[in-house]
Amino acid sequence: MHSGSCLCGAVRFSVTGDLPAPNACHCSQCRKMSGHYWASIDIDRARLRIEGDSAIRWYRSSAKVRRGFCAECGAFLFWDPLAGTSTAVAMGAFDGPTGTALALHIFTDDKGDYYRINDGLPQNAQ
Repeated sequence: MHSGSCLCGAVRFSVTGDLPAPNACHCSQCRKMSGHYWASIDIDRARLRIEGDSAIRWYRSSAKVRRGFCAECGAFLFWDPLAGTSTAVAMGAFDGPTGTALALHIFTDDKGDYYRINDGLPQNAQ
């Protein structure tokens, strides 16, 4: 079991089982929502429990996706495809060690010009 929360604790979540390897998204939407690139893991919704629903605000960033954040502290927590079976959860919101490591960079064509990706991990342009 892995757990986490937003900065103020109004939204808490837990994930049963091991965590998959996360990816880092460099698209312009993730950079604007998070202030940098965004690292997350895709979790099957059946394995994800969220508490504090009343504090979550959803922003519909496209016709296919909504992004969840805490209405109290503003922490960006979830990337949720409307037609999918999983929800992406922010790696930085987990409490304690996760037992996993970044595996992939995505949307690298959209990355900011102020940093380099040189960790040797695979990179997907889009």
